[in-house]
Amino acid sequence: MGISLKPEYLKRYRDIAMLFIKYGNSDLVKNAGLDEALNGDGNIPPEAKGKAEELTKDLEKLGPAFVKVGQMLSTRPDFLPEAYLEALSRLQDNCEPFSFAEVEKIVVSELGVRISKAFSQFNDQPLAAASLGQIHRATMRNGREVAVKVQRPGIRDNIIQDLEILADVAEFYDTHTESGRKYEYGKMLEEFRKTIMEELDYRKEARNLDTMKENLKEFPLILVPAPVHDYSTSKVLTMDFVTGKKITSVNKLEQVELDGRPLAEEVFRCYLKQILVDGFFHADPHPGNVFLTEDKKIGLIDLGMVARLTPDLQSKLLQLLLAIGEGHGDDAAEIAFEIGEIKRDFDAPACRKQINDLVQHAFGANIQDMEIGKVVLAITKTTADHGLKLPSELTMLGKTLLNLDQVGRTLDPEFDPNASIRRNAAHLTQQRMMKSMSPAGMFNSMIETKDFADKLPSRVNKILDLIASNKLHIEVEALDEKILTDSFQKVANRITTGLILAALIIGAALLMRVETAFRVFGYPGLAMICFMLAAGGGFALVSQIIFYDQKPQKLSSGDVLHRKSTASHF
Repeated sequence: MGISLKPEYLKRYRDIAMLFIKYGNSDLVKNAGLDEALNGDGNIPPEAKGKAEELTKDLEKLGPAFVKVGQMLSTRPDFLPEAYLEALSRLQDNCEPFSFAEVEKIVVSELGVRISKAFSQFNDQPLAAASLGQIHRATMRNGREVAVKVQRPGIRDNIIQDLEILADVAEFYDTHTESGRKYEYGKMLEEFRKTIMEELDYRKEARNLDTMKENLKEFPLILVPAPVHDYSTSKVLTMDFVTGKKITSVNKLEQVELDGRPLAEEVFRCYLKQILVDGFFHADPHPGNVFLTEDKKIGLIDLGMVARLTPDLQSKLLQLLLAIGEGHGDDAAEIAFEIGEIKRDFDAPACRKQINDLVQHAFGANIQDMEIGKVVLAITKTTADHGLKLPSELTMLGKTLLNLDQVGRTLDPEFDPNASIRRNAAHLTQQRMMKSMSPAGMFNSMIETKDFADKLPSRVNKILDLIASNKLHIEVEALDEKILTDSFQKVANRITTGLILAALIIGAALLMRVETAFRVFGYPGLAMICFMLAAGGGFALVSQIIFYDQKPQKLSSGDVLHRKSTASHF
């Protein structure tokens, strides 16, 4: 890993080195050369490991990029203890607001018009200030109440610089540590870079709002704010203002008066549709992003972080959730094996047993303790521990479901997510089938059918011509028969040698009874010769086995060859 000599880079290296030392990676700091960046004032004892809560505070001090890294790590139970996951999941990116003068400068620069011309009213005090931007309440000229999100000045350059520094650290980890080779931090950082760069482009969030609003139009109790595209750019996002309060702010008295059961069911159903039917879901539904509106609806805000799923992965996830909901641990393990990437040290039996135990334990829990999101996250951790890497979308799904569990129980303490999945499974499957039978899907199938019909005659003719000329070759994936023949021959030779040695020993024992003048060491000579031949042959056989036989190895893809067989002439 190369160390940049730029002062701002050296400061960041120093901050990262301090984190490594504080949390037990002082040797890595020395090997990476980061100790040079400490400038002599990083005298924290290596054994002084900070607590999980301290880590969240340290990340907050390092700025927006590290806050976002902490939030990402909170979705990775495969390499962080549960205490750290819980602490990082509460990591807030609440920051000091920047001045209204800077807000006005950015809005005027982006929209090309003065605030007083674009809005009849614009509150100069922000409703909330986060690491990437802050939100102001405003009223448009037509009386429409809106929320205006303004990006923090200079944040994009700061994020890019921190990502470059983190890339250096990730590269060193991947090259020099077993942990890096196992978890591939460079790939994780690349996924994180894509996510955070999308969050920095408010035009994409506006499109996400449009897509989500269209996808959830069948849910009357779910409210998604509509963006105002004419008043939105990459650094300014204007959208409908959601009047209400965060789910976390609902007190006990309001919970009693609120009929939360249909709301909890509606929230869970709409997310199941997003994940398993649309393949496009709000990936950050923590209670702070879920509002209870004044007319008792659920408002979903902050769609900067979304995830997308392929149709194949959607089908597998539906099967996985149903297997967990029904307590079928073996089925859940099989699905995880199908969608995961197997590493060299994969231990399938141990992994299967642990997944089965997790699912059975969750299935036997009471409603208050049942958290399907936690089970999904535990499965990702278990598979990683045993050498199976699951798609990153699965950890994001687990985190989403975990947040949904919290939201559902806030609205209805008796809410059962497993029962909701079972109730909605048939409807979700029907929706998936209807989606595949959409006009676009049907038209695509017709095109493929036409293409198949057009090419079928020429393909059949080509096959018949090859058969007629005795040139048809069929490639079959099989084990190399030479390896098998050599192995069988070696086994046969060993058996034959063993029989010969046994015959020599038995013959020598019988010859001991025959009196003869020819003696060796006082015993009959022929018997002793047979014994010595048997002993020498046995020693040679054992030596051959110990020193020359290869140890058992797993069959690799290189041992699979294509065996060609030629079809007979018709």
